[in-house]
Amino acid sequence: MTSRFHTISVLVENHAGVLSRISGLFARRGFNIHSLAVGVTENEAISRITIVAEGDNYILEQIEKQLHKLIDVIKIRSVKGAELLSRELMLIKVSCSPDKRAELVAIAEINGAKISDVSQTTMTLELSANEMRLSAFEELLKPYGIKEIARTGVIALQKGANSLNS
Repeated sequence: MTSRFHTISVLVENHAGVLSRISGLFARRGFNIHSLAVGVTENEAISRITIVAEGDNYILEQIEKQLHKLIDVIKIRSVKGAELLSRELMLIKVSCSPDKRAELVAIAEINGAKISDVSQTTMTLELSANEMRLSAFEELLKPYGIKEIARTGVIALQKGANSLNS
């Protein structure tokens, strides 16, 4: 059984307890959540939950069947790799003495990162990208001394004209 990651986009009614019911479903069934992000959509009554789950195609099918049983779930779509437009946000704080500041600014510019904060001894950078680019950016910054990292969960949409709302 080969393990792969699947990105599942779920539209739900924006009510208290919906996320708890969904995460409880995953826990009860033993499904592993690799990443989870939640936010309101263009309609404030509806939220989009993006779940990256680990498992084979059978596990994906079971997750979708179980999600369909939840009353607050409106629509579910598993988005495949070539159709997927996904991003994650990373904030990364690194040690930064004044003599290294120009180097870090150059690394940020080359990678399309924003400088979010600068102090006497640190610099915090912000980058929105796919997981592979974020990991490469993190590797570039390791020699400077990473103090702290915060990453959001993956958010995703299907490429092209199709949408989960249609």
